[in-house]
Amino acid sequence: MRNIVSFANTRRALVAAALLVPASQAQATDGYFLHGVGAGAKGAGGVAIAMPQDAAAIATNPATATAIEHRLDIGVDVFIPDRGAEIESNAFGLDGQYSGNGANPFVLGDVAYVRPLSDRVSVGIALYANGGMNTVYKTNPLAPFGAPQAGGVDLKQGFIVPSVAVKFADNHSVGVSAVGLVQSFRAYGVGPFAGFSQDPANFSDRGDDWAFGVGFKVGYYGTFGDRVSIGAFYQSKVDAQKFDKYAGLFENGGDFDVPASWGVGASVKVSDRLTLGADFKRIEYSGVEAVGNSITRVFDGVPFGAVDGPGFGWRDISVIKTGAVWRASDTLTLRAGYGRSENPIPGGETLMNVFAPGVVQDHFTLGATVALSDKLELSAHAMRAPGNWVEGANSIPANFGGGEANIFLAETAFGAALGIKF
Repeated sequence: MRNIVSFANTRRALVAAALLVPASQAQATDGYFLHGVGAGAKGAGGVAIAMPQDAAAIATNPATATAIEHRLDIGVDVFIPDRGAEIESNAFGLDGQYSGNGANPFVLGDVAYVRPLSDRVSVGIALYANGGMNTVYKTNPLAPFGAPQAGGVDLKQGFIVPSVAVKFADNHSVGVSAVGLVQSFRAYGVGPFAGFSQDPANFSDRGDDWAFGVGFKVGYYGTFGDRVSIGAFYQSKVDAQKFDKYAGLFENGGDFDVPASWGVGASVKVSDRLTLGADFKRIEYSGVEAVGNSITRVFDGVPFGAVDGPGFGWRDISVIKTGAVWRASDTLTLRAGYGRSENPIPGGETLMNVFAPGVVQDHFTLGATVALSDKLELSAHAMRAPGNWVEGANSIPANFGGGEANIFLAETAFGAALGIKF
């Protein structure tokens, strides 16, 4: 009976915590993916593939569930991006500096629960936002072309990920997750591009459109001796329903999937108090045509919305994360980390990406956890991604007046999480 009551209470807590999953997001840090999920990872540079610190680690690598005790983690973040653009040498009057910060800050949330069923099997579920992008230009860079005074885009992506992990040998586990996606998109003030669409009525200013999708994730986690751990994961492309209201913007009549990703990681217990970890991650943005296809396709006679039509021109990126965890005392744990992402946006693709400037590269993090009791932990973390400019290179076509579009993004984030052990 006690276990039944405990499970019922946990389920109610999960439902309540799910309300923290955001209704709106801005650009995240690894392109448009978050730099980490959960307070432990976010404080340690995003490292989680082989360094699980809380239940949210299963969002990165489901196999780590066997290394996590029975616990629930609920987190909330405040995310403050600084995004904008500069247009220069344009013959049609677009020149100027533009701020995309018409909406700030953003509140993000995550919740994760892990429960061991036996010495070899653990299950869990995570609800979190792993990506998104938002710009709000109160002064629209496209206004000289007849666009409304305001313009921007808003992409929201939330994930529901149930997982199971099994120890197939001592100290070695595999895990699998179903990846459920709910996402919405809105674009407004980008109508001047609609003349290059096969469906101009479903290109801009159509309000929010929602879509659902599904994919999977697999992972491995192993420990060697008392000090070394390694891990790996692969997440499939998440196949999503079409955004029908934006069938003239995204290729193939509104397709907008989540790109596949994979990664490997390792951690080493240097001493009883200090653990160091590192992750390598690859995000395959080019595998989603709406994201990866170049805008130049429109000048080859392929309109927006067509099969294999133009997109944002993002390329695949590699991400390296490093983190340190220092157990200062029985009640205090300190974290620090650094991550470096490649820039997904080439100089020739900056025009469309005025509305999606996901170009930050360096990420510096700090974090801490205080044990309030044997069953309760309070964590905090902070991240700063210094500003990064990407200068255009033949980025504005001559029939748009030529010149260059330069894009900018910087980010600050901080948050807290409550960990409950059962």
